[in-house]
Amino acid sequence: MKILGISAFYHDSAAALIDNGEIVSAAQEERFTRKKHDPSFPSNAVKFCLEYAGLSIDELDAVAFYDKPLLKFERLLETYYAFAPKGLRSFLTAMPVWLKEKMFLKRLINEELVKLGYSKKKKIKLLFPEHHLSHAASAYYPSPYNKAAILTVDGVGEWATASICSGEGKDISILREMRFPHSLGLLYSAFTYFLGFRVNSGEYKLMGLAPYGNPTSPDIQKYEQTILAELVDLKEDGSVWLNQDYFDYATGLKMVNESKWEALFGIKKREPEDPLEAQHCNLGLAIQNVTEQIVLKMAAEAKRLTGADYLCLAGGVALNCVSNGKLQKSGIFKDIFIQPAAGDAGGALGAAQAAYHIYFGCERNVTWTGDALRGSYLGPTFSDLDVELTAKRYKANYKAFDNFDELSSEVAGILAQGNVVGWVQGRMEFGPRALGARSILGDPRNAEMQKKLNLKIKYRESFRPFAPSVLAEECADFFDYDGISPYMLLVHPVADRLRKPTPPNYGSMDLREKLYYERSELPSITHIDYSARIQTVHKATNPRYYNLIEAFKKQTGCPVIVNTSFNVRGEPIVCTPDDAYRCFMRTEMDYLVVGNFLFDKRQQPEWMEKDNWKEEFVLD
Repeated sequence: MKILGISAFYHDSAAALIDNGEIVSAAQEERFTRKKHDPSFPSNAVKFCLEYAGLSIDELDAVAFYDKPLLKFERLLETYYAFAPKGLRSFLTAMPVWLKEKMFLKRLINEELVKLGYSKKKKIKLLFPEHHLSHAASAYYPSPYNKAAILTVDGVGEWATASICSGEGKDISILREMRFPHSLGLLYSAFTYFLGFRVNSGEYKLMGLAPYGNPTSPDIQKYEQTILAELVDLKEDGSVWLNQDYFDYATGLKMVNESKWEALFGIKKREPEDPLEAQHCNLGLAIQNVTEQIVLKMAAEAKRLTGADYLCLAGGVALNCVSNGKLQKSGIFKDIFIQPAAGDAGGALGAAQAAYHIYFGCERNVTWTGDALRGSYLGPTFSDLDVELTAKRYKANYKAFDNFDELSSEVAGILAQGNVVGWVQGRMEFGPRALGARSILGDPRNAEMQKKLNLKIKYRESFRPFAPSVLAEECADFFDYDGISPYMLLVHPVADRLRKPTPPNYGSMDLREKLYYERSELPSITHIDYSARIQTVHKATNPRYYNLIEAFKKQTGCPVIVNTSFNVRGEPIVCTPDDAYRCFMRTEMDYLVVGNFLFDKRQQPEWMEKDNWKEEFVLD
């Protein structure tokens, strides 16, 4: 049975294909269109998924869309009615779009499928599982567990903003739901907005900023108390009630009532690109602490309701790696599995899996070790010919290798000399993290690497941390964690033996002083609070990346390298060799490796479009 899953029309559109329950392919539309968080119908992603499987649309048994648009429309109408006459401007803006497009989504999807070759000779079922069921399915069905609690937390689906489910065998039962307008995801996004970052793309910046807050400052406790007294009524089961007097997202065009927030916290709303000050960092730490408190309470309630030993996580809030690490350390569950494409993109996969197991009633047989996502390498790949044609197009110079061990050894030496390397191998990752298939790499021992990567390669805020990729077998030697983290979704401390002491006044230093104080023997991957967002690299799922890190260890004694996504700020992660070469030439990257080909920046022809990306991509 062949089922195509689709998510679209809000943000992070994607497509995924399963065949008799096996995940064949999945990709986000942004990687093809080069528009970050592209919400449009994922025509390119659908084409790829079908081509990779060697199928036409007419051979599909079903197409599953990741939510129920009519329920979402119902929520919209009821919300405007409940808040009337407030929100008239927003209502007049939203209604034409809904009436023209989203009310008739079934027809629109059919029209898009016809454009892609659907002849209607065979009637394909078009299914609409609920948004949070799609999230739950995306986390539970690929997990290694036969029975698990499932926690999904995001901004909002149709009505639900969080859910607790039970997964057992092929079945998922929804046990609890939290409903709009009360939402942990929207609460976190409101602080993202107030602190000057873009909603739906800047939440991870807020997470990265939070550790720069001074945990000993009385402001932290004051902010947390204010949040819990004025903005959020937190119940013991983790459910929240948000005071809508302070928020504008339900009926307005902004996230918050800015004047009320400024009066509440005594801070002016930060505008994008404004300097980051101690008060911003402290407020960021306060909301991160509150978020972790809420997630832990939700998880405890999931444990109470299900009695399960294991937990599966999905929804945008499941991308909060710091919260995930605290949850794992809490011991509420024996272990947790987090869907790597936890946001709306992953809903495409979950919709297909929900259709297969729930609608069609097909059994679930866990035959895999680890999980069924195969490292999340589910996207497009390329051939040597593709690389050669790209090189010809740009008159590029390269060195080709017949032996991958020789290439790995040479690149390991290049990294050890302090160079930055773009690394493109095999199938592209599904989800927001680069996992060694579309990555930019560096030496974690190099104290200048974080600064160089942020300011000269990624062109982004200097406070942003970088993740370590570590050989899975050696994780416990370098981090306070002895499990696996293949999807870079867990934050744990750097091992004590690697840490360097900080001065007594460290907490009161400003952001810039903290940023460039060397905190460990691996300074470029050690965040301000001695933490790291770990990726464990496994030979079974990414042998080439594993081989490179092994070669780096042989030369340096260090089985860890810096890994960040292959893109500049505001650009989607690269997909093709052409994308990679263009990004390589637009930045101050030193080397590029695509498949078996090594490009040295010093040997490339002059690039005439060096700064064009700043106009091409909207800064996130």
